[in-house]
Amino acid sequence: MKVAKNTKWNNLFLALVFIVLYLPIFYLIFYSFNAGGTMNEFTGFTFEHYQALMDDTRLIGIFLNTLLVALLSALIATIIGTFGAIYIYYTKKTRDRQILLSLNNVLMVSPDVIIGASLLILFTIVGFSLGFASVLLSHIAFSIPIVVIMVLPKLYEMNDSMISAAQDLGANSWQVISKILLPSIAPGILSGYFMAFTYSLDDFAVTFFVTGNGFSTLAVEIYSRARRGVSLEINALSTVMFLFTLLLVLGYNFIQVYSQKKKDREMKAIGFQQGEVMKG
Repeated sequence: MKVAKNTKWNNLFLALVFIVLYLPIFYLIFYSFNAGGTMNEFTGFTFEHYQALMDDTRLIGIFLNTLLVALLSALIATIIGTFGAIYIYYTKKTRDRQILLSLNNVLMVSPDVIIGASLLILFTIVGFSLGFASVLLSHIAFSIPIVVIMVLPKLYEMNDSMISAAQDLGANSWQVISKILLPSIAPGILSGYFMAFTYSLDDFAVTFFVTGNGFSTLAVEIYSRARRGVSLEINALSTVMFLFTLLLVLGYNFIQVYSQKKKDREMKAIGFQQGEVMKG
């Protein structure tokens, strides 16, 4: 009885949290269809703000820049972060492993403002011009620790005996990595990529410091336009971005469910084969 009562209150609290988080988003989406042009009063339903968004070639270009930076930075960070996690996992000395993990975690918890300012100082000292390249390198830098954190748990869940068996059978290092290691941690790699992609897509603080004249991302552009007054075109853009992110999350969940079902089928097949061998 007490457990049921606690579950009821937990569900109520969870529902309240979701309402607080999602109500402003739905409020923003609702007024993106307002014919009145403001968020003070809903006067009628219209798609004119979405039409204005489609006609804004500058904003479309900024969206494509943002998408390109997110895709490239997530891809490069996933490659570097995956091999970084493998290196940390196979570091023999516990003290060295803990130092590497601590250095990685410091970047995870450091405020974005500090990271952005540090990168700006670094680019200024080395004479690196601010623009697409500086934003891309910055996004790679703050995405790598995210990928490491997502991949490491999968490495600890992995069965090391498979690697030992492959080496005993004469497999070289690349065969072990490509045929056994990477497939075993593929869910973690995929999770790291999606996390890095979403972090890059909506990053503002770091990008604000390292972006230059002639290049911008959606987060910086929305901030600049909001300072001049909230336009319902921004509501329309935010709605599109929300739906785009929602599709990404649904796609990721679908891949995770499919991967888990495939893994379960393989485990059942192995169990069946072992049963047949025992019977024989």
